[in-house]
Amino acid sequence: MRYVYSISTALLLGGAAISLVTGYPAGAQVTGGDRASIRPIVPRAGAPASFADLTEQLQPAVVNIATRQLVEVQNPFFRFFGPNGPGSQGAPGAQGGTSQQEVQAAGSGFIISADGYIVTNNHVIAADQRNAAQAITVTLFDGTEYDATLIGRDSQSDIAVLKITPKKPLAHVDFGDSTQARAGDWVIAIGNPFGLGGTVTAGIVSSPHRTTGTGRAFDEYIQTDAAINSGNSGGPMFDMAGNVIGINQMIFSQSGGSIGIGFAIPSEVAKPIVEKLIRGEEISRGYVGAIFESVDDDLADALGLGHDRGEVVRGLVPGEPAAKGGLQTGDIVLKIGGRDVTRESNAASILANTTPGTRLTMDVLREGKPASVSITVGKRPSDDELGKKTIDTGDGSRLAPDQGGQDDADASSVDTLGIKVQTLDANLARQLTGSPTTQGVVVLEVDPGSNAAARDIDRGLIIRAVNYEPVTTAGDFAAKVAAAKAAGRQSVLLSVIGPRSQQADVTVRFKLQPAQ
Repeated sequence: MRYVYSISTALLLGGAAISLVTGYPAGAQVTGGDRASIRPIVPRAGAPASFADLTEQLQPAVVNIATRQLVEVQNPFFRFFGPNGPGSQGAPGAQGGTSQQEVQAAGSGFIISADGYIVTNNHVIAADQRNAAQAITVTLFDGTEYDATLIGRDSQSDIAVLKITPKKPLAHVDFGDSTQARAGDWVIAIGNPFGLGGTVTAGIVSSPHRTTGTGRAFDEYIQTDAAINSGNSGGPMFDMAGNVIGINQMIFSQSGGSIGIGFAIPSEVAKPIVEKLIRGEEISRGYVGAIFESVDDDLADALGLGHDRGEVVRGLVPGEPAAKGGLQTGDIVLKIGGRDVTRESNAASILANTTPGTRLTMDVLREGKPASVSITVGKRPSDDELGKKTIDTGDGSRLAPDQGGQDDADASSVDTLGIKVQTLDANLARQLTGSPTTQGVVVLEVDPGSNAAARDIDRGLIIRAVNYEPVTTAGDFAAKVAAAKAAGRQSVLLSVIGPRSQQADVTVRFKLQPAQ
């Protein structure tokens, strides 16, 4: 690494030396003693020559948020990167049961009023996704610190509002109109990645309407290639007029770092929720008790539908509005209340933004023939309540609604390794890694007498590959382990992800079998 850096430095300094000696920029062509004609490179019309002036105005309205929270954890908790793991540090955790552990977290936020109202993500101030932090500290751009009060939060949209009492009126920013954002528009993000406050990154809107397939109440984001990393959560995404058109929320990453695919909550979604939280109003949203999934291209071709049209009803919650209204599994929903169902305007978002009690018509294809059902929209339950509901898929199986259609029983015990795992669903992946798209299986139990336990494989660890072959379900994991055993292997190589997105490869031996 030192050698590579030395070469890079030499090249950079070499260019500077040429410029200093000749008086010309490095790379300029000189012919006959005269400088060659060089066409100046200037930004195209509409592109900023620099983001500096805009950044200078906006940075004072962006804050760093630090929290301290007691959370309930299972013992032992993530021992792989603990006392006996490759990065050994600290004392071994207690065995069994639960205990309270203090967790410190950091994120970003932005001031929306001179008297100190601040917007951020709910997950910034609720490390366990359930309870708010006991202590929240806000640090302004000039270094001034304030204790913050939680005004309100909404876990389903992942938005929270804080309040500080400033000594003088504060610089603040306004929400813009995200509906006007277009793919290719310039945006900048300001935040606190990795604790580096006041960090500015720039990019473009990659997609103004992106869904992730999580099936949550709100699943519509602005996608950007502006670098967003851990700690940027809750920070603002600005347009070139200095208006907030998005709240940076999450990234797509298999490494834990930015690869230029970030997602922000659009201001059209965030602004009304923020206003209700400030007024102390309840956030209620529509719910019908159904799981939808996009129509794939093959099915669309078979039915003569456009490739961006409709969603299939994958399951129904018995006794909820959709089931009571006559919707059936297998129905293809084309319109809801007269609005086309597309990837940019999916069923979950349309229904979530419908006032509970509203009666609307769903236009569907049922066994290839047009039909319609009339449904009275209910009130969406809390995340905890949703997690307890089961879904009828029409084939006798039962699904959990917020697992994106994942089977509740999708867990496997691999006795040869002494490990029990469960398929990593989008919701759990987001809680453990910050990204709902992380794939793999999560460890539920480990036989304390197994080599897996000795190698610090523990509850909560994510396994993403077996012998370098990716695994996506618990059944897939079990099959790959069984194949290695059948091939006469004495051990398997597990590629794992730890609690802070650390990645490692761990060799685990098969359990010894008793003599026959």
